[in-house]
Amino acid sequence: MKNTSNLKQQYDINQLIEIMSQLRDPIKGCPWDLKQDYASIVKHTIEEAYEVADVIERKDFDALPNELGDLLFQVIFYAQLGKEQQRFDFNDVVNEICTKLIRRHPHVFTDQQFDTEQQINANWENEKARERAEKQFEKKQTQAASSLLDDIPHTMPALSRAAKIQKRVAHHGFDWPSWHGSMDKIKEELEEVEQELVADIIVPEKVNEELGDLLFAVVNLVRTQGVDPEQALRSANKKFERRFRGVEARLAKQGMTTQDATLVQMDAIWDQVKVSEKDQDK
Repeated sequence: MKNTSNLKQQYDINQLIEIMSQLRDPIKGCPWDLKQDYASIVKHTIEEAYEVADVIERKDFDALPNELGDLLFQVIFYAQLGKEQQRFDFNDVVNEICTKLIRRHPHVFTDQQFDTEQQINANWENEKARERAEKQFEKKQTQAASSLLDDIPHTMPALSRAAKIQKRVAHHGFDWPSWHGSMDKIKEELEEVEQELVADIIVPEKVNEELGDLLFAVVNLVRTQGVDPEQALRSANKKFERRFRGVEARLAKQGMTTQDATLVQMDAIWDQVKVSEKDQDK
């Protein structure tokens, strides 16, 4: 593949696969790429996924093709490893996702109809449950009892995993009838946290446990509102960072830093920043 100096070459997926193959060539390949295996590139896959999310949140859509390319390269890398081990190749990956999407969308690819979005979502979850059952049967599990939660990755971010666990069990009826139950549970867990914090003898392990229960309960309320907890917390982080930078900027105009200012001063400026933001939104 040769580039011309005046015209930027347009590549396709087959050329990307070929580039990956050359990178893994035992003789002429890249030493770094040749050292990698499934496990070693997982961290890069996660990093690239977060970078995609970051440019979308920042609405930097000009940068999105580049970041999506980095993420696609991770898929190509796994497919190359699979091909080398004669396990699978990129075509198998494409076939799997196409088959799954068609199967999970009968209202699009067949004559089956659903009246509401809730019915569509229910069918999606039912289909996923059927797929999990088939996998468990194929593995011929004998000793260990299977669970609805078996295939939820432990490596997921804790907030996302909590939401996925809750969504999974809710689909099978283990859920509050309304968000009021989730709110009551938060209040209950908050009281239990307070009890541990005011105890005559504070046991760090118990405080940690109760705080975890509180976080889990909050995630459940977030889920009932159709909000992704990771997204919600990232937005909250972004808002806090923006406002705190505003506090620092206003202090700097007064010839001060956060080390010079008192908590009362910083809190007052924080309120000013909040008011200023609200005025801009009007």
